[in-house]
Amino acid sequence: MGMFDGILGGIVGAGMVSVVNSILEQHGGLQGVVGEFEKNGLGPTVRSWVGTGPNQPISPQEVHKALGPDLLRQLAEKSGLSEQDLAQKLSHVLPQAVDKLTPNGTIPKA
Repeated sequence: MGMFDGILGGIVGAGMVSVVNSILEQHGGLQGVVGEFEKNGLGPTVRSWVGTGPNQPISPQEVHKALGPDLLRQLAEKSGLSEQDLAQKLSHVLPQAVDKLTPNGTIPKA
């Protein structure tokens, strides 16, 4: 997922690029991340990030639910943040990252 580093770096900041890349890698890419959020009842929210309209917000609790406690724990350890702080940051970063990675309102093919 290194090709996204340049795109993501300007949006989420250098410290969060590796976290977002890890989420993408764990789910097999952007389609997998979107699918995971849909599976966890957050379909309309994640589809708003993919689409060309305004991004719906997501709470840190919803981020935790969608990513699951194990992945969030691993990412928190990797980033040096607490799980709560990481979920808070991701609630701001993920909508922007997914939005920028889907500039035409569609998920690019891998």
